[in-house]
Amino acid sequence: MPTISPQLLPVLTLLAFSVFMTFAWHGHLKFKGVSAFFEYWLAMPPNRWGGAVYNSTQLKTRRQQVIARVVFAGFAELYLKQPLGWDHAGGFALIAAGAFFVFHVV
Repeated sequence: MPTISPQLLPVLTLLAFSVFMTFAWHGHLKFKGVSAFFEYWLAMPPNRWGGAVYNSTQLKTRRQQVIARVVFAGFAELYLKQPLGWDHAGGFALIAAGAFFVFHVV
């Protein structure tokens, strides 16, 4: 296993997966003729590595609710040139609060 901490490894690889998947799912809005493939290879390793240190609910919450939202917010702003407003920030903050409860409430 790599020398990166077991808690950090799934986060970093899920971040890479999310960046690629965001371009695959939403990048076609700019480039309609380009298909996706490589990003699917990034999906399985972080889920397997993450399964060793997080339960499935924590892993899914981190990937779908936190990492994907952060990546998409940057993608919308920088790539699609669609600015996010205070309402988006408020919604993302509520999602982050939900993720906090998944990880910290016993």
